[in-house]
Amino acid sequence: MKRFLSVFWLFSLLSTFLLIDSGTARSQSIQLQQAALLVSPGIPAPMRETAPQVLQEEVAKRTGIRLTTRTDWPKNTVIAFALATDTELYGVSVPTTHKPDKPESFAIVTNVQPRQTTIWVIGHDSRGILFGTGWLLRNLRLSPKQAELPGSVALVSAPAYPIRGHQLGYRTTANSYDAWSVAQYDQYIRELALFGTNAVEAIPFHEDDKPSPHFKIPAAEMRIRIGEICQKYDVDHWVWTPATFDLTDAPKRQAELDRHEAFYRACPRLNHIFVPGGDPGHNHPRDLMPFLRDLHTRLVRYHPTGRVWLSLQGFSVDQMDYVFRYLNTEKPTWLAGLVHGPGSPPLAQTRFRLPKQYQMRQYPDITHNIRCEFPVERWDQAFALTLGREAANPRPFFFARTQATWAPFTDGFVSYSDGCHDDVNKVVWSMRGWDPTKDVREILAEYSRFFFGPTLAEPVADGIAALEQNWHGPLAENGGVEASFAFWQKLETDAPALSTNWRWQLLLLRAYYDTYTRRRLLYEQRLEGEANALLLRATDPKAAMRQALSLVNQADKQPAAPVLRRRIEQLCTDLFASVGLQTSVERHQARSPERGCVLDFVDYPLNNRWWLADQFARIDSLPDKAAAQRRLHEIATWENPGPGSFYDDVSSVSKGPRVKTISDDATDIAWWDNGSSRTRLSSQTFQRCPALDYENLDPGARYTLRVVGFGEALLRVDGQRLEPTVYNRQADTVKEWVVPLTATQDGRIQVTFDQPEESHLNWRQNSRISDIWLIREQLE
Repeated sequence: MKRFLSVFWLFSLLSTFLLIDSGTARSQSIQLQQAALLVSPGIPAPMRETAPQVLQEEVAKRTGIRLTTRTDWPKNTVIAFALATDTELYGVSVPTTHKPDKPESFAIVTNVQPRQTTIWVIGHDSRGILFGTGWLLRNLRLSPKQAELPGSVALVSAPAYPIRGHQLGYRTTANSYDAWSVAQYDQYIRELALFGTNAVEAIPFHEDDKPSPHFKIPAAEMRIRIGEICQKYDVDHWVWTPATFDLTDAPKRQAELDRHEAFYRACPRLNHIFVPGGDPGHNHPRDLMPFLRDLHTRLVRYHPTGRVWLSLQGFSVDQMDYVFRYLNTEKPTWLAGLVHGPGSPPLAQTRFRLPKQYQMRQYPDITHNIRCEFPVERWDQAFALTLGREAANPRPFFFARTQATWAPFTDGFVSYSDGCHDDVNKVVWSMRGWDPTKDVREILAEYSRFFFGPTLAEPVADGIAALEQNWHGPLAENGGVEASFAFWQKLETDAPALSTNWRWQLLLLRAYYDTYTRRRLLYEQRLEGEANALLLRATDPKAAMRQALSLVNQADKQPAAPVLRRRIEQLCTDLFASVGLQTSVERHQARSPERGCVLDFVDYPLNNRWWLADQFARIDSLPDKAAAQRRLHEIATWENPGPGSFYDDVSSVSKGPRVKTISDDATDIAWWDNGSSRTRLSSQTFQRCPALDYENLDPGARYTLRVVGFGEALLRVDGQRLEPTVYNRQADTVKEWVVPLTATQDGRIQVTFDQPEESHLNWRQNSRISDIWLIREQLE
């Protein structure tokens, strides 16, 4: 017996009313196998054709049933599309008890009679018709030769936020969009709209000189076709278009305006132009604002309701002040509002300073996992170094919380996305943008029902939630990864028909990859532990190094889980074929290793075998045996400094138990040598100014603090700045401080670091701290 919910809620922004008969049983479900469609001639084109076509095609894909369109009332079941302003449809009165009365709102009303059942899809406007169709498709039970609505419905729903969109840039930087055909773009935009999306942001000019090897058609043609698709689904067409040249260069400025105007003239639909102030871009707003005004002048020649937007990304305090003075004094009517993206000033502060006549749009980064706006907090180093920035990343509960925090300061969002790997996140943002109170698991169930079928709605919803939990906490300690994998393996076995479904492939890839990485981590870390024990017992340094290296290199010669490894490779091949996902530079011609190339890093070492090989080569050249043994002892005890002493790998969730801080933007995961660095793993994770708490210290012992990192380390113990006894600034070198005895008398200390002034440096040259030891020395 299926469970049905009875829900009634009101929230202050817009009213949404939902009532589904809680007593409805399966026998009372509305069967649609013989249903016909009736469409009000009052619905504006193209939605008059689009909505019934979408319903027909999506039902047919899942059931094999072809719903027919008629212009008279047949017996049996009718799905009727009407506007709220319609009083009747082909002689039958349109229900008025549930009437959508806000932009984009819709009503779903069923009327069940002995010989006639009608499902009404009533839209306040053209978009309401489409969003009502989306609700219907998400809630129908569709399977081969079966189509049913579980029971009677009386529903009115309206969106909370007017802007709900996603960036889908057809450019080489993307890890999949550049491989899409027009038909794939059409289908994807359709599917987003069915989940409440009303905006799509394209990238018309950026990187025109770098065509992707995957382009199905030239970028100049695709930019027009995306406008056509947006027109078809009545979705706002935005474009993201930075000014990356000096706007005081008059010829270049004129050429850019002319290029924009040619695009505006050719594009069938264009609603919004978004110009980021920075990231990229470097122009002062005194030059940028007149340029935006001129863009608007050209835009409205062809799209009279078109609007222009600006972000303050990368602006200095002086530049931000200039913008707000300009808005308050000039009051430009050509500017729609500001966009808040990564690198912008605080959102609440921006909304407070922004005059009320201007809108505020969020530009959230839902696509990246590290070195980004919303990094995975305390992500295990093994994931950070293998899955990287653009892995399949369903984070539904995290992003629901994130959106709830920041959305009230905005009029909505158009997310930053560089590929299909964040598909679940897009749906969560869209649906919570429509209804901020909607249960996240219910969203996942609707997602799973629509894309994978009714019998999998509940289990796949749980499976997606489990994948998010895989990324919580130390990977080696997370036994839920294996349980999640067993769950997904069972789903895979039970649903072979989904093997070519790219969303299914993407979720399976994560389940396999997470498990493979955990098994490798446990295995490879054990091998390194055995090698360290061997080094500690060494009497012959050269022989010990050979034996230790042979041990850690078993990870390559006798890998942990070859069956899982082969399945990962096959899924990556399948995803490239099904949706153009480029998980490898060599195999799939991905733009760069950082762009979702999880296949290229699937075997990246999770112990320090590369670093050990390089260290052993240096030790081999030391002048005497004693020096070699001392260095081998340092390596073998790196993470185990002895009784009463402590070690923390600063940004490793599994090896930094005393670290209390989290890097704000996750730049603490390094990206050296295109992700294939041979440095020690701990040095690839770092923080600028970590804070640590130590307890249970021995008041009768002397302690030394030792730090490995790069650049400055302005250390304090219990708030007191200490002077170092050793201070090397080179990468991976040591600094040391003696802890005052007065600080340890209560058995605890707090260690903090001041932020050095390095605003003039690129972030890659900023000081960093990767390893910290508190070394106990017994007093005489």
